[in-house]
Amino acid sequence: MKARMKNPAMLMPDIMQPIHALLGTVRKSGAPARTLELVHLRVSQINGCSACIDMGARELRKAGETDERLFAVAAWREAPYFTDAERAALALAEAATRLSDRADPVPDDVWEEAARHYDEPALAGLVLHVALINCFNRVNVTTRQIAGSMKEARPDPR
Repeated sequence: MKARMKNPAMLMPDIMQPIHALLGTVRKSGAPARTLELVHLRVSQINGCSACIDMGARELRKAGETDERLFAVAAWREAPYFTDAERAALALAEAATRLSDRADPVPDDVWEEAARHYDEPALAGLVLHVALINCFNRVNVTTRQIAGSMKEARPDPR
């Protein structure tokens, strides 16, 4: 596989500052950083973004995530490794990513379970994070960014 073009964010370096700002604001929402990274990995799996899956798994591993949890993110419903709050965030992320898969894209029960575990600022952070990751996935899949090629492109959200 070969990338169709250089990563668009590298071709338009002025875009990185606003991306850093957006991700930095999401990180301050109150949603746990590890949960945001799990959501990043799951959304990227759904969208088939190899570059983001690779990057997300590396970031989680660097943060001390266990292999059991990394390997089980795609099957989080059946795996015993996730907290109820993480499961609620992953369910919300999946629903918000697969909008066209059902008549009621984000059912009330999914939203209510997430709201049970996260206050409004943290929920806002989760929703915005899912939207941003979907955006990044779409850019990377469209331009066929290669797994391992994004190490320098990962915005530092701190």
